[in-house]
Amino acid sequence: MAVTPRSRFAAETSSGTESADRVADVLISFAQSDRALGVSEIARNLQLSKSVVHRILQSLASRSIVQPVAGESTYSLGPAAIGFGPKAWSQLDIRSLAAPVLQSLRDQTRETATLSLLVGNRRVYLDQYESPQEVKMVVEIGPQYPLHSGASSRAILAFLPHHIAVESLEELRETSPDKDVDAGVFFARLSEIRENGHATSINERNTGAASIAAPFFDSAGRVLGSVSSSGPAFRYSSTADAEHIVHARQVVSAARSITRILEDLAER
Repeated sequence: MAVTPRSRFAAETSSGTESADRVADVLISFAQSDRALGVSEIARNLQLSKSVVHRILQSLASRSIVQPVAGESTYSLGPAAIGFGPKAWSQLDIRSLAAPVLQSLRDQTRETATLSLLVGNRRVYLDQYESPQEVKMVVEIGPQYPLHSGASSRAILAFLPHHIAVESLEELRETSPDKDVDAGVFFARLSEIRENGHATSINERNTGAASIAAPFFDSAGRVLGSVSSSGPAFRYSSTADAEHIVHARQVVSAARSITRILEDLAER
């Protein structure tokens, strides 16, 4: 039977849609994993042939969306994939979504409320609502900060895969005047953040500055960024004080509000 132009178009459309679905499924596999993936594992999970998965990975690798892991038969997300995160956030306009929450936190605490976003293995300040007080903290929007130091960074790092925490510790050791950073203390602080739901820093990245920060998550429970309340150190009490406990609860509540907003969006 001869194939008419209409039936040929339908066949090509069906084939093209199926191929696009496969590529999308492979990309989602990487987005949902906290480690490198191999051809066999992807093929098994998606019920595809190894040859199909291999061709998809080769195509993605040629565009630097994924990259082979040196010395292994696995792949990880490549440098071109890093741009997906900021672009997605730009289109989602999380600044507008979180703005009422930040403003409310600023009004409650009378300290500067900030919104940070995880971009790759770095943190970026996305927005802030400044304290109405004369002496206050003001952050710079845009620059990237490491995850090993500061409450806003550690609040994120504590909920990332362990290997990223290890890499952050090594980076801290390379950049710290004291090269002998205690690993036990470093990881204990991250464990404490997971237990308490927030991080605190005083005189850490900037002398005279203090901050309380809490993470927010997407609908799948992945950490996306953090909310903080920042100000001069002399206005931040000991972590054992009732005033600090109330302040921390306000920050955690704000972060949870942003998580709920993102969860509601995902359900629509």
